[in-house]
Amino acid sequence: MKKIKTGFIMIVFLILGFSLNTNAQPPDPPEDPQSGGEVVGGGAPIGSGLGILLALGAAYGGKKVWDYRRNMEE
Repeated sequence: MKKIKTGFIMIVFLILGFSLNTNAQPPDPPEDPQSGGEVVGGGAPIGSGLGILLALGAAYGGKKVWDYRRNMEE
């Protein structure tokens, strides 16, 4: 019973810690009047990064399937 209470208290403190951390974020920086209101990154493309992540995820999933099938044959 003591382990359950200790675990519950730990979970409550973790949840409170994360929720208080989200409230402590700094405000957004003021916009530069000369920039015309664009975002700071300047509209950088994310297409190639997304493609790399998809390829890595497919390779990782393929390896997992390969290992699973090889273990099933043994």
